[in-house]
This record gives sequence, C-alpha cells and structure tokens, in this order.
Amino acid sequence: MIQDINPYLVTNGNGQEAVTFYKEAFGAEVISFQTFGENPMEGNPIPEEAKNLVLHAHLKIGNSVLMISDNFPGNPYQVGDHLSIAVMIKGPGNAKEVFAKLEDGGKVVMELQETFWSPLYGQVQDKFGVLWQVSTTEA
Repeated sequence: MIQDINPYLVTNGNGQEAVTFYKEAFGAEVISFQTFGENPMEGNPIPEEAKNLVLHAHLKIGNSVLMISDNFPGNPYQVGDHLSIAVMIKGPGNAKEVFAKLEDGGKVVMELQETFWSPLYGQVQDKFGVLWQVSTTEA
C-alpha cells in the first residue's frame, strides 16, 4: 500500500538556492524541478514574483529522496512548520483510509482532491503536529 515516504522541505523564496546547496552538499541527483511559472494548472494566474519560485523539486540522495518547494508569496511562513513528510500511496481507496487515520485527532489542511500530479492529493496535520502530504498513484 505505502510506496514511499520522504521529507518535504518548504523554503521561503530561496528554493532554487536550497536545491543547488543540497545537490552540491550531498552529490544529489535532481530528478525533477518545476517552478510555479511552469505550473500546468489552468485558471490560476501566477503573480510575477512567484513565477521563478520552486513549485516542486525532487532530489535523489543515495537511496533516499528529498523534496523541496517554496512557500507561495503571501502565505504565512513559520520556521518549524517548514518541514513535512510526503507519503505516496498506491490507490485512492488506500489513500482515503490513511488520510482518515492521520486526521483522527488532527486537522485537514487541504482536502483530498485531484491535482495535475496525483489522482488524489491532500495535506493533513496529525495530532502530534506533523504535516503529512498524501499523494496517490493509480491502483
């Protein structure tokens, strides 16, 4: 059911610098890199100041993965809240089940929904204050 679990670092406008830093520090391979300006979602105009910010970067470090994105301008940024855990789950039914369990005693930050990168994606902060990004692959 669970395919991967990875740390997800959110930076405050310096995501490209962080990608370069971790690439060099760990000899990481950048698997994917996309800015907010390259976002394929239609109907959401991106402010000029956000276009070069990191929407998503995926770095392979040894046998592990580190994901990075910038905080969207205007959204609150709090050091300590800038690290979450991304979990990739096989199948929407399994994702709904895990999401519901994580939500028990916690709070939903973003309801499970279809996105351009996942058939079902959502964010939930569990009762311990850990922010989980739940992504789904097809069953």
